[in-house]
Amino acid sequence: MDPNETSGWTPLSHSDEDMERAKGVPDTPQTRADTYKLAWTDMDFMTRRELRAVRLQLELLKPEMTLAERGVRSTVILFGGARLPEPGGEAWAAKNEIQKRNLIRNSVYYDEARKFARLCSEHSAQSYYREYVVVTGGGPGVMEAGNRGADDVGAPSIGLNIVLPHEQAPNPYVTPELCFNFHYFAIRKMHFVMRAKAVAVFPGGFGTMDEFFETLTLIQTGRMERVPVILFGKEFWGRAIDLDYLAEQGTISPGDQDIIDFVDTAEEAWSVIARFYNL
Repeated sequence: MDPNETSGWTPLSHSDEDMERAKGVPDTPQTRADTYKLAWTDMDFMTRRELRAVRLQLELLKPEMTLAERGVRSTVILFGGARLPEPGGEAWAAKNEIQKRNLIRNSVYYDEARKFARLCSEHSAQSYYREYVVVTGGGPGVMEAGNRGADDVGAPSIGLNIVLPHEQAPNPYVTPELCFNFHYFAIRKMHFVMRAKAVAVFPGGFGTMDEFFETLTLIQTGRMERVPVILFGKEFWGRAIDLDYLAEQGTISPGDQDIIDFVDTAEEAWSVIARFYNL
């Protein structure tokens, strides 16, 4: 007998079909046991320490497959502080009057991030939103400004959120179908740089510094192609870091600081990208 004609047997049963069939079994002590669950539907199993390698792979694959299906070939990253308010907004993260004053003063970079994302997205439209697509960490502050700038001109934008104890929930301007959530910082960072054609860094704290210096390290060591790395806020970054001092001390090579361009406005930043790629 041809096995394909055997009653009740499907030769090429898909995982989703089997998952539905598993829900229709009789309710017995055996079928209620955790061991009976299909492995990938068993969250207690999937979150075990021994399954970490599988979870890492899944976090790499899910956004990768989604972005590939969407046709996204390149991105422009916007890194920056979650605590920077919109001009006229409340400096909610301030712990004292000095912080409040400075956060309000630096809120100008919320506007510049929004303008910059708008410029990137207008150019992205020429490729039907396959190139120079705006990507942020998906949260508030500079991240919100970046997604909002893309939304201003009807462009899609990506949000790479991460589960944190504070300051992280998707802002309302991320394109819902391109809003991802991560557990592993390492995989999130990979998705930031895998398609990056430019990196724009706005005033921020430890997280921003981490992302900025990791990008520099990848470029310096040749693990990432040279792309424009643009720091918004000459005064802020002039005090926050001193790359010339590092070069003088010999801890970086002379000329390593030339990887970076310093700007104050969105127009300056876009001109750096346009000049680099002869757009």
